[in-house]
Amino acid sequence: MDDASRAAQGMTLRREVLGDAHVDRALAGTTAFSSDFQELIARYAWGDTWSRPGLSRAERSIVTLTALTVLRQEHELAIHVRGALRNGLTPEQIAEVFLHTAVYAGMPAVNRAFAVAQQVLAETG
Repeated sequence: MDDASRAAQGMTLRREVLGDAHVDRALAGTTAFSSDFQELIARYAWGDTWSRPGLSRAERSIVTLTALTVLRQEHELAIHVRGALRNGLTPEQIAEVFLHTAVYAGMPAVNRAFAVAQQVLAETG
């Protein structure tokens, strides 16, 4: 598969996981300065990595929630909590991911993750 095909496949998957509204907002803010980065996200993160057959989307969401919690990337965490719900995780499973992560990443990081996820869950109903 060439780069253009991976980017197209990645954009489709990105929209399925994160939702059209989020992707449209991200693309609307694209400038000449950031356009290469948006293409990299579509091609590499979504077209190469998220599209691999070795893990399900739900499993990839679990890994992503864990990594974003550890790195304290709250904005991205909120986006991916929504994606995890789209990928079939329940709020209870998301809580279990955070509880498990607390043992290895620390309570403060997970405390914020719960707060971020709770806000997202309240917004999504």
